[in-house]
Amino acid sequence: MRTIRPIGPIRPPEWLIQSAADVGELSVALIRSGVWRSAGPAQLVRIERALRTWGQSMAALGVIAAIRYPDRAAVISGDHQLTYAELDRRCERIAAGLHAQYDIVAGSKVAVLCRNHIGFLEATLAASRIGADVLFVNTEFAPPQLRAVLERHRPDLLVHDAEFAAPEDIPAITSDLQEVADSRAASAPTPDSAGHITILTSGTTGTPKAAPRVPTAAGLAGLTASALSRFGVRSGEPVIIGPPLFHGLGLLTSMLALFLGAPLVLRPRFDAATLLSDVERNRAGAVVAVPVMLRRLLELGPTAIAEYDLRSLRAVISGASQLGVPLAERFIERFGPVLCDAYGSSEVGIATIANSADLLDAPGTVGRPCLGSSIRILDDQDHAVPTGTTGRIFAGGGLVFGGYSDGSSKTVVDGRMSTGDLGHLDNAGRLFVDGREDDMIVSGGENVYPVEVEECLAAHPAVAEAVVSGVPDDDFGQRLVAYVVLREPATEDELIAHVKANLARYKTPRQIVILDEFPRNATGKVLRSKLSPP
Repeated sequence: MRTIRPIGPIRPPEWLIQSAADVGELSVALIRSGVWRSAGPAQLVRIERALRTWGQSMAALGVIAAIRYPDRAAVISGDHQLTYAELDRRCERIAAGLHAQYDIVAGSKVAVLCRNHIGFLEATLAASRIGADVLFVNTEFAPPQLRAVLERHRPDLLVHDAEFAAPEDIPAITSDLQEVADSRAASAPTPDSAGHITILTSGTTGTPKAAPRVPTAAGLAGLTASALSRFGVRSGEPVIIGPPLFHGLGLLTSMLALFLGAPLVLRPRFDAATLLSDVERNRAGAVVAVPVMLRRLLELGPTAIAEYDLRSLRAVISGASQLGVPLAERFIERFGPVLCDAYGSSEVGIATIANSADLLDAPGTVGRPCLGSSIRILDDQDHAVPTGTTGRIFAGGGLVFGGYSDGSSKTVVDGRMSTGDLGHLDNAGRLFVDGREDDMIVSGGENVYPVEVEECLAAHPAVAEAVVSGVPDDDFGQRLVAYVVLREPATEDELIAHVKANLARYKTPRQIVILDEFPRNATGKVLRSKLSPP
């Protein structure tokens, strides 16, 4: 019999260590989460082979999860469920069929136009097994936008839900994929390198850009360690993902779930009551949501919420758009200290994480950098600014992308990329986002950051949500206009008086427009370009 000797203390690699505290955070997180679980010799050999074959790719995550947790549920989509072993076998057969029937090889481009369901994962993992590049397409695109994106990127194959019409000049199959999985084709060839995954930016102010990336081991490990520690998620506990999987938040958290061997609970469309039912039914440990989804959950009311058993819930992870202090406080009051906020973008990944303690101790913070990441606040001359001073936010780490597919990029200083936001750090190293660089309003010579005014309006008990923008003004250059959605009746004069009582006079909107709802993109971000005063 072969003797297996203990390998002794394990020290994380240098790229992951910024301080002794990081080492402790990582070690405790891995132990508590259940990830640091010994694998047998046969499993270790198979895992090593998978890493050599697929490297840092989605395919590797899926294959390794099947090796470690073959009988564990991998994805639950309504009444349809697959184990990790079943998902892996289907993806292997689908990959073979894509290669044989559609000539998909390493370097081919496969576009995925799917809502959140098993077909999305199967298409992504199967294409990744071949080494193909995967382009995630926004399901909310209008037909002209969809045509423009597909013409620009010219995929070799489009995998789409039946509800979406595919252009006639692009090879396409529906996301059912059963016919492809049933093919008797030989296995797809082993790729020479991992393919890229490409996320389209949100496009709230212009045409979405493609941000291709191959996440590094450093970036994924740093995010995983931080998520385990600060989110409190556990290996094997179901994760409900509300945001679209084609978006950075949905995609990264789905990759985290694969790493943890956690069942992914998916629904094609979000419904607040259904989400709470899924928590109870699946004993989910984590929910991923965008702020507008959190608002919809609160709108169910305390009586309806109390009907569900939510004791399994450890973390509700918010991201993709501004959480806001009033919403965070109301959510924690109703659901307990389970709320976390993840700050980042399609270009930098998840850069910082705040847990409920951060959100309560330092209202408005988006937390501290993930392990292996760093945040710097710079002025217009690219010099670091003092603590507490607002400047441009730059993020560095293994999830930062290398540039847009058109060859352009965002500003990079000392290896860190601009997020496009303005913010500041406090004495504890926590980040606060003060607004977008291009959203700052200059009114009468004074700089106004919309976020501060929006937070003030949202603190009014009658206001559910507020957005502030600047419009041209002959006297002041720009004047402030606020758009609000109410939860109970209030007048424009009442809301203006509320701002005057809490902020400087020049920060008071000259006009308040009351709306029934805001125009939004698929991830819940308000489309400011579609707001204009009457």
